[in-house]
Amino acid sequence: MRSITVAERRARLAVRHRLAPPARTDDVVEIARSLVALHATDPATVFLSVAARSKAATPALVEKALYDDRTLLRMLAMRRTMFVVPVELVPVLQASCGDALAIKQRRTYGRYLEQAGVIDGDVAGWWRDVEDATHAALLARGEATGAQLSADEPRLRTQIDAAPGKAYSKPTSITTWVLVTLGAEGRIVRGRPNGSWVSSQYRWAPIEAWLPDGVPAMPADEARAALLRDWLWSFGPAPVSDLKWWTGWTMGDVKKGLALLDVTEVDLGGTTGLLLSDDLEPVTPPDPWAALLPALDPTPMGWQARSWYLGDHGPILFDKTGNIGPAIWWDGRIVGGWAQRKDGEIAVRLLEDVGAEATAAIEAEAARLPGWYGDVRATPRFRTPLERELTS
Repeated sequence: MRSITVAERRARLAVRHRLAPPARTDDVVEIARSLVALHATDPATVFLSVAARSKAATPALVEKALYDDRTLLRMLAMRRTMFVVPVELVPVLQASCGDALAIKQRRTYGRYLEQAGVIDGDVAGWWRDVEDATHAALLARGEATGAQLSADEPRLRTQIDAAPGKAYSKPTSITTWVLVTLGAEGRIVRGRPNGSWVSSQYRWAPIEAWLPDGVPAMPADEARAALLRDWLWSFGPAPVSDLKWWTGWTMGDVKKGLALLDVTEVDLGGTTGLLLSDDLEPVTPPDPWAALLPALDPTPMGWQARSWYLGDHGPILFDKTGNIGPAIWWDGRIVGGWAQRKDGEIAVRLLEDVGAEATAAIEAEAARLPGWYGDVRATPRFRTPLERELTS
């Protein structure tokens, strides 16, 4: 069994994730491809993940790829998490993640409707009819807010109390439920935000604005295999448990996807990992490199087992639900954290002694971030202990 050291895994991470200077690129779409998908739960993450991997890309270039060229698309996928993905990957994520999520969401919302007793007759049929009418209204408008669509389709204003009798009970309209389900099914997408690039208030657009014929269908097992192959190329080697965690699938679905791939078991210092059989050659280590990665960046959120790059820094850099805050990297491992203060200053804190060369490289990375932000201020959606300390 081929043995792969931590040093080799860190070299792969640096090159495959375009974090070492020779591997960096100003191609926004290529950066997304390198990471399979960009985390987008926090809108700022998409832009700052690009900033960490490019010297010349700007927020305007990211927006151009998303909303003008439409070579990137925002969608719910793995673990019911929001991602920004290259459009060619959309069919893979739709078949491997989105379709099942849409079924689950529709079942959940249908149960709320039945419990509320506000619909006479076939609840599932009524819900599907509302979805179709909403999609048609969006096609007619081209782009719209939820409020505009609820004006076009009055049934979206149907009020439901999803937690009757609870202290937090509050009736709400089904507008967001319908839009989320249509998005999960790949019929509509989140378009431009109603504000700057850190805003999470989006206008909706029909999928036809990105893919004129809609999302091409493909078998779920084939899609799962394709996604696992992409992940193993970008994040491998790794134990199967990491694949299961990252995808959010059952172990059975992971194994079905792997059965369609040619993979090889490797030794990760006593733990068995997987690599694509055509990717067993060592990666040439790059020169030492520094990076300031944002909260929820795809690199630190790519594995469940993180000790080989995180060390003992987890408690101060992660929140209580497992979301990482802004992190400082040196040569393939996390060595500190950073934050943007209200005045725009980038505050950094090293959690270990990394030496003068590393400190200078880290300071240089921090010095170029204010130019990316400009007048924008971005507080991570998930606050971590160190990020709070640095901005207090």
